[in-house]
Amino acid sequence: MALVTELELPEFDFLDPTLSGDRYHDTVRDLAARNWLARSEIAYFVFDREAGELFLRTRSARFPGMEIAEMFGITEGPLAEEMKRNILHLDGADHRRLRQLVNPFFTPRAADRWRPTMRTFLDQLWAPFADRGECEVVEDLCKPYPSLTIATVMGAPLTDAPKLHEWSNWIQKQFDAPTLTTQRERIDQAVAEFYDWVGPLIEGRRATPGEDLISHLIEAEEEGDRLSDVECRNLVLNVLVGGVDTTQSQLAQALLLFARHPDQWELLAREPERVPAAVMEVVRHEPITPFTARILREDLEVKDVMFPAGTIVMVAAVTANRDGIADGEAFDITRTDDERVLTFGAGPHYCLGVNLARAELEEALTFLAPRMPNLELAGEPALEGVHGIYGVERLPVRWG
Repeated sequence: MALVTELELPEFDFLDPTLSGDRYHDTVRDLAARNWLARSEIAYFVFDREAGELFLRTRSARFPGMEIAEMFGITEGPLAEEMKRNILHLDGADHRRLRQLVNPFFTPRAADRWRPTMRTFLDQLWAPFADRGECEVVEDLCKPYPSLTIATVMGAPLTDAPKLHEWSNWIQKQFDAPTLTTQRERIDQAVAEFYDWVGPLIEGRRATPGEDLISHLIEAEEEGDRLSDVECRNLVLNVLVGGVDTTQSQLAQALLLFARHPDQWELLAREPERVPAAVMEVVRHEPITPFTARILREDLEVKDVMFPAGTIVMVAAVTANRDGIADGEAFDITRTDDERVLTFGAGPHYCLGVNLARAELEEALTFLAPRMPNLELAGEPALEGVHGIYGVERLPVRWG
């Protein structure tokens, strides 16, 4: 058995700020072809699906949230407080307890109840540019759509949706090493502003409960659970951060893929029953969480390689989602072999809001496909980096 530190592995310059688009895909494709592992200055990268799923599922590993905080000197301030309370950074009984409180609100059936609201928002956002035949779809639709949805789910005023988007976008950057290094103060500010905003909202829901997430959490507390105000506000923050920037980015990546594959877009408009499969293919082909970190609690053997306790690994969904799938590099909404994607993670930290995200993406594609025939790029898209959420900054399109 080989020790991972003694292996001759390809080097991956993960912190390269230009890693995006074709260069990013070419780089990881080449690395995966050379070895199922690569070495970087921050972690070992895992490109194999079977091994990646094992690292995500094993109880021998956890998310290295506090190690990241220590690495970047995050010891005090709003972001430090948030990282200590983030459900992603918790394990064991504390994690299970909080998941059990929130899970009933995010079942497939619970997510479906918001679909009529999603359709209303899509119709409102579409109206201003419907007759133009072109738009900058990130700014006009992808950004406001999930913000309005999450505001409704949380029980917040819709007028606060732009603020929710901005906070989510910045707080999410705690997982983006280059941005965390250079703009820590702005992330701290976003966390502080959110805390100031959500406190009165929670108090208001105590006095006037509704059918929203915050009311649900308060009700769970009143039924005997020991959910504190601090836990409540951080669970709401987790839902915000996990449900806005991610959905925005995945929807934008979906429209970019379809603009580059017009035959698939035409098929989707003609056969809307393919929408759920199309969403899964988008999520498989261009995951907006390309890499997921874990740190080992104890020594672990994987594929005849020993990983010592304390080793940080990064599971590459972008290659794992292609591994073992026929013609995995092709974008094909008719495929039926993409159920085990790692985009949403796996194991105890499997994405909490996956059903809500799928519902939002399904409603968006169902709405847009028949209304945007002959979808194509109207300019060069501007892609973001892959170090946190792999988003699209600008996507001009036209149709008709």
